[in-house]
Amino acid sequence: MAAGSPSWLNTGDNSWQITASTLVGLQSMPGLVILYASIVKKKWAVNSAFMALYAFAAVLICWVVVGYRMAFGDQLIPLWGKGIPALSQSYLIGQGNIPESGVNDGRGTPRIQPNVPMASLVYFQFTFAAITVILLGGSVLARMNIKAWMAFVPLWVIFSYTVGAYSVWGGGFLFQWGVIDYSGGYVIHLSSGIAGLTAAYWVGPRIKSDRERFPPNNVLLMLAGAGLLWMGWSGFNGGAPHSANVVASIAVLNTNVSAATSLLVWTILDVFYFGKPSVIGAIQGMMTGLACVTPGAGVVQTWAAIIMGILAGSIPWLSMMVLHKKLSFLQKADDTLGVFHTHAVAGLMGGLLTGLLAEPTLCDLYLPIIGTRGAFYGGSGGVQFLKQLAGSTFIIGWNIVSTTVILLFIRLFMPLRMPDEELMIGDDAVHGEEAYALWGDGEKFDPRRHGNAAANMEEGAGSPYINGARGVIIEL
Repeated sequence: MAAGSPSWLNTGDNSWQITASTLVGLQSMPGLVILYASIVKKKWAVNSAFMALYAFAAVLICWVVVGYRMAFGDQLIPLWGKGIPALSQSYLIGQGNIPESGVNDGRGTPRIQPNVPMASLVYFQFTFAAITVILLGGSVLARMNIKAWMAFVPLWVIFSYTVGAYSVWGGGFLFQWGVIDYSGGYVIHLSSGIAGLTAAYWVGPRIKSDRERFPPNNVLLMLAGAGLLWMGWSGFNGGAPHSANVVASIAVLNTNVSAATSLLVWTILDVFYFGKPSVIGAIQGMMTGLACVTPGAGVVQTWAAIIMGILAGSIPWLSMMVLHKKLSFLQKADDTLGVFHTHAVAGLMGGLLTGLLAEPTLCDLYLPIIGTRGAFYGGSGGVQFLKQLAGSTFIIGWNIVSTTVILLFIRLFMPLRMPDEELMIGDDAVHGEEAYALWGDGEKFDPRRHGNAAANMEEGAGSPYINGARGVIIEL
């Protein structure tokens, strides 16, 4: 046997784990980078893309230095692991395992120990941590001070994300108690949505003109980014078992069924109430379907995934389109991309539905606690639903408190929000760069802001559209 293939290594499982990691990574980079850059106003395209790009890189370094073993290492306290590096060769080439995942149920349930190297687990879980922060960032686009964001990302990953991940997945108290979160409905979506809304409150709102009119600058690129997000979700939920097994196959099928159902329901509601389908609405419906099914993707039947999709396309639609306008506490926080609705509401609903619809046979194939079931299947299912409710309460509370403390700490050293004069200009003021070599952002021509174009007109150089775009000729 080759030295690089020890007896415990399953090459099929490891190949799928690395592939799934790559798919999840592509959801963020370039998926959400493209989606954020194109769904915002043109003057914010560079800043929005950079926030996602920076977070992806910063989280990786934090993860291998301290984050991974805070989330999946030896226990420090019941909701946190010991934060030591995951960098040594001896650690990374050994068989993957999550030390505290053996359930204390009196039967000696063994810890999670897949037949893949630790390096594969470390990178796979990094991609989850990264996308959580990037999703959170969608709530504060178009006004958060970029330096404050650069400080916020590592602090939030270390002091907020790792606690949720350890508590639910790494052998912490919610894991031991039996709370089901198959692939991140609570750890990722509920966390990012609640933390995003909290951050939006403390950072403050966009300027009035951006709040009143915030059109996407490139609908086709927006669809491309959303497509990468959707297709990458097969790795998101399919990679959770750390094995190329039947649970992964069920999870991939359920993921796509729920997303498609939710997209169609959201679109139908848009047509019924607004008279026309919305591309942004379809993307939001896709995301709510994905977020909703994630906590139960591998433990519910496919008909249940359709039910999840129907509810994911309607309940978040109702909260975004109707309740948001009536609830004052939601209006106090300027959640730029509606992350609270698309991820927190959908993730919470998915976790609670999992407590109702988790199928016993599928649960036994995946979960460490034998006999777990949803309330729909009788027995201890009613208790499971209460566990899901209690688990969500902890995740919500921790993210509100931790996000608030982190932002107030950063505010001691720098403002959380850009000054209004920078918010009026956008990318050029923040980065000295603009997304497109084209004049205008849909506003009327103002020679005070577009001096080069004004000079061209005064010198008889022709249309500012021609001179302002390299390689583009528009014949008038």
